[in-house]
Amino acid sequence: MQYIVHRVNEVNWSDIPCAEIESYTWGSEYTPRAYAQLAMVNGKGFALKMTAFEQDPLVRYHNYGDPVYTDSCLEFFVSFSNRSPLYMNFEMNSAGAYLSAVRTERKNKTSIDRLTDTMPKVTAGKADGAWTVEALFSFKTVRDLFGDCPFGNGYIFRGNFYKCGDETAVPHFGSWSPVLCEKPDFHRPEYFGTFIIE
Repeated sequence: MQYIVHRVNEVNWSDIPCAEIESYTWGSEYTPRAYAQLAMVNGKGFALKMTAFEQDPLVRYHNYGDPVYTDSCLEFFVSFSNRSPLYMNFEMNSAGAYLSAVRTERKNKTSIDRLTDTMPKVTAGKADGAWTVEALFSFKTVRDLFGDCPFGNGYIFRGNFYKCGDETAVPHFGSWSPVLCEKPDFHRPEYFGTFIIE
């Protein structure tokens, strides 16, 4: 899978392509439509917006570090550096609560609040049978987490977008770039898709 990351001065989401989260490898009983959008904002960082079409998303958690993946959840996993095995998981519920760490695998992790003093802020909204979350990953935050990355035109990095709900009425696990393993597991960088800055 490949996604073109547009360079913009200001974000107009209607002009940013959607990455559809439509690969539900581990069941088809509940497959809500969801998609993600990502843009690089000149002088600021990477802007993310994710949308899920659910009338009544499960939300029980409200603090940083809570297990929001058990609620109705949207997730962005990314390796901004193409010279490092590190990746970040960024998992958000419809209240805007999130958990995030930098890691090389599921167990080997460091929470991002221990690595940066510029924590992203998540803005959440609900309307017309859908919910959204937005976040900005400043260039300073990315540098704190991944080191210097030359984000010029043509720069390639990797990641994935997910929709899940481990403890919702119908547990579900969707991804943008298909994850082809036997059991639900989003911590599989080998299945990340490709992002290209243009």
